[in-house]
Amino acid sequence: MIHLGDITKINGAEIEPVDCITAGSPCQDLSVAGKRAGLEGERSGLFMEQIRIIKEMRKADEQRGRTDEFIRPRYMVWENVPGALSSNMGEDFRCVLEETVRIVQEDADIPGPPKGGWPYSGCIVGDGWSVAWRIHDAQFWGVPQRRKRIALVADFGGRSASEILFV
Repeated sequence: MIHLGDITKINGAEIEPVDCITAGSPCQDLSVAGKRAGLEGERSGLFMEQIRIIKEMRKADEQRGRTDEFIRPRYMVWENVPGALSSNMGEDFRCVLEETVRIVQEDADIPGPPKGGWPYSGCIVGDGWSVAWRIHDAQFWGVPQRRKRIALVADFGGRSASEILFV
């Protein structure tokens, strides 16, 4: 793995194309244990830098001649605390979903959470893209402690996000 430095200074168009971007923005602003500044917080707001870099990478790959499902990165994985589902009454997770979908559908408008809040797992599908999320416990993934996390998978070129996350 190559360390590229400060995420706010990375230009996605200058990065070698990859198939998948995986990130976990700092969780302090989304955690129920924190002050709940949400995505507007200085730390958790770095999620938007991940989105910016992916958009820059995809635009550069498209300019090199790739089209449709072949534009890279095709996949995105985001990990964070379950508090992301309830932060700012669910608005922060709605924003995560909407900004993720806007990578491939600029006019995307994701509605707010259903009554009772966001479910612990779900999937949304559009024209040629899909996004799925679920809460899992890290103890079942090789971590010697109980630690719940949300995992979100986006497939910008197809409908495999739920298959990747749930199968």
